[in-house]
Amino acid sequence: MMSLFFPLLFVSVLCMNSFSAVQGKKWKGEGTTQNLESIVIGRCYEYIRLVNPAVGEKNCSQIWEAFKNAFINKDPCNILPEDYELFINITFHTIPPNKSLFWENNQLLVTSLAARGRRYMSVGDTLFGFLADFLIWCGQADSPGLDYESCPTMAECENNAVDSFWRIASVTYAKHSSGVVQVLLNGSAEGGAYPQPGFFADYEIPNFQKDKISQVVIWVVDDIEGPDRDSCGTNSVKTLETRLKTLGFDVTCTDNYKSVMFLLCLDYPDHSKCAFASSAPAAQRGPISSDRGGSWNKLMFVSFAGFLFRFALVY
Repeated sequence: MMSLFFPLLFVSVLCMNSFSAVQGKKWKGEGTTQNLESIVIGRCYEYIRLVNPAVGEKNCSQIWEAFKNAFINKDPCNILPEDYELFINITFHTIPPNKSLFWENNQLLVTSLAARGRRYMSVGDTLFGFLADFLIWCGQADSPGLDYESCPTMAECENNAVDSFWRIASVTYAKHSSGVVQVLLNGSAEGGAYPQPGFFADYEIPNFQKDKISQVVIWVVDDIEGPDRDSCGTNSVKTLETRLKTLGFDVTCTDNYKSVMFLLCLDYPDHSKCAFASSAPAAQRGPISSDRGGSWNKLMFVSFAGFLFRFALVY
């Protein structure tokens, strides 16, 4: 009997553990990013020391506490944007004029284009956005811990911790954007380059300040290997242009903006879409003229004389 008891006990324990694991995954989304506290505090110091020291001194531990307290010990489906108000207030800083970059359906491309605020400052390049970018988090009702097993998706509940955060971040970002603002849209996206509903349509455009924004520049860029589903003046982009013009904004739109295409083509150098025509004058590609040949000879003579002089000094 004892020889049968232990195998049966082992199988029972395995079954119980498997059942607990299934039961533990309450939501369909991924669980909280591991080491969340260390990542947020580390990013905070990275931002104020390296990425954008101009924001000044910040208390990174206090920032983490404000972030955590927005969703800890609460129903993960009942987290509201205003729960993050303290966090937004203590991380807020000025967004430079002419550097705002809004987007839909191309986050990685926007990250490359913005270059951590050196070219543009997307919402993910602000301090409040930088701390949370690409992370997942949620708490549990009546529990001080984080849920590392699963977090609710937008489909499961609208007021989840992550989406509520990005709503208030988007509203704040849009309210404080000024000058010429850029919008980068994906012309290959299913459902259109300008999705409705969407963060840009629902939370950012309604918070544009007409007296602060001088122009809205739209770039519609197709994926290199993707279809051309949407373009300036057509489909959803036309809807966006009409909406912005009706609101009184000066709007321009460009398809496959060259500077953005250059970035995309780094990964597809041999693709036909990346065969950019040279803008150099034809004379520079032709035979060297007698005058240019004379200049070249002079340059070579001067360079050679300089080499002989340095040689003489050494020896």
